[in-house]
Amino acid sequence: MPLDPRAKELLDFWFGPLDADGLADAEHQARWFAADPAFDEELRRRFGDLHEEARAGRLDRWAETPRGRLALVLLLDQLSRNLHRGTADAFAADTHALELARGALARGEDQELALHERAFLYLPFEHAEDPAAQAVSVERFRALAAEAPPHARAQFETFLDYAIRHRDVIERFGRFPHRNAILGRPTTEAEREHLEREGGF
Repeated sequence: MPLDPRAKELLDFWFGPLDADGLADAEHQARWFAADPAFDEELRRRFGDLHEEARAGRLDRWAETPRGRLALVLLLDQLSRNLHRGTADAFAADTHALELARGALARGEDQELALHERAFLYLPFEHAEDPAAQAVSVERFRALAAEAPPHARAQFETFLDYAIRHRDVIERFGRFPHRNAILGRPTTEAEREHLEREGGF
């Protein structure tokens, strides 16, 4: 099955041209995790309708190809956080994204992707309030860091550090305390102390 042109447009927009090591350029990387309202609005304008289609399950056929599945994971996991920043909807599609990412690993499809593409395929494991998923996250990001070329190793070690920090929070609390207020969950005293000391992600 050929890659849907809309999936290709999203991947091209998100990653730009990848180099021989499978890495995006600095300009694209700088946008990924920044809280930038202008970037969020551009994503909403270009891909907001596509995101809603993905949430409704109408794009699940994209998962028939490795890069189509990656595009779907991006829509459900990362774009949810951009388009619904600060609201419960930021996490509403996480279960769907995690199922897709698990399917990719079961088929070995992650090995067909470039290094930066694989990082975003693994993020649903890091975002899951689930110890087993967190273990997979750390395992996969550790493998990425070992595989990264020397000039990019520090960045992938940072990815691994974040994966470990997410895992440790889930091991301690079973959930991410920084989501409590958004999701209407009460915060325990231990969680409050953690947030005051460490903050959220």
